[in-house]
Amino acid sequence: MTSEESGNASVLDIRELRFCRAQKTGSAQGFQLEIERLLLKPGDSVGITGPSGSGKSTLLDLFALLRAPDVAGGFRFLGTDIVALWKARRISELDGLRARNIGVVLQTGGLLPALSVIENIMLPRRLLGDHDVAPVIGFLDALGLSGLAHRLPSQISVGQRQRVAIARAVAHHPRLILADEPTAALGRQDADGAMRLLTDLARTIGAVLIVVSHDLPMLDRVGLLPLALVDRQGCAVLEQWP
Repeated sequence: MTSEESGNASVLDIRELRFCRAQKTGSAQGFQLEIERLLLKPGDSVGITGPSGSGKSTLLDLFALLRAPDVAGGFRFLGTDIVALWKARRISELDGLRARNIGVVLQTGGLLPALSVIENIMLPRRLLGDHDVAPVIGFLDALGLSGLAHRLPSQISVGQRQRVAIARAVAHHPRLILADEPTAALGRQDADGAMRLLTDLARTIGAVLIVVSHDLPMLDRVGLLPLALVDRQGCAVLEQWP
C-alpha cells in the first residue's frame, strides 16, 4: 500500500490511524476506521472501494483535514504534522493547507449555478488571490470545454459539467486531489473518459489522486491502485485489494 521509498517527498504519510464514531441511540450505528500504513508520493493514484456505510466518505474527510483522527501514530501532509495541528486547535492552519493544496471532485460536480464554466473553474484560484485566467485555458482545451467557457452549468450536459468539476479541482495545482464517486452519474464511456482525464491531469501537475468508487472494474481499467475498506471484526481497515 505504499509507494517506493525513494524519490520525491511524500504527500500523505499515515501510520496507525484510527477514527471512531460512537453509536447513538436511535441513530446510525457507530463504526471504527483504521489505516495501518499509507504512504503516497507525487503522481500516485489510488482507488478506494467498500460497501455502503463502510466509512469511505469519512476517510475522504480525514484526508481533506476536515475530521481529526482519534489516534494516529503519524499523520503528515506535505511534511506537516496534522495530529499536532488538531491537538493545538490550529484550525486556520488546517484551513490554509486545505485551500492551497487540496482539490475535490464531487459526485454531482458541485458547480455554482450562477457562475459560468470559466468562473467555476477559476473559483479556487481567486479564493487564493490569483486572478490570472491564462493558466486555466489549457485545462479548458484539454477537457474539450474551450467553446463552453461562458455558459452556465444548466446550459451544458452532465458529462460536460463533470469535466468542469475536474478542471476546477486541479486549477490551483493542488498536491492532493480527492474524488468522491466522480463518475457515478455518467455512462461507461463518459465515465472512463472523465477518469482518464482526471488521472492524466493529476499526473501532469504531480498530484496524488484518491478516488472513492463502487466501480472496481472502472478503477482497474484506468490503472488506479485498488485499495478497499475491509471489515475486520467490526472495524473497517484500509487494505490493498487482492
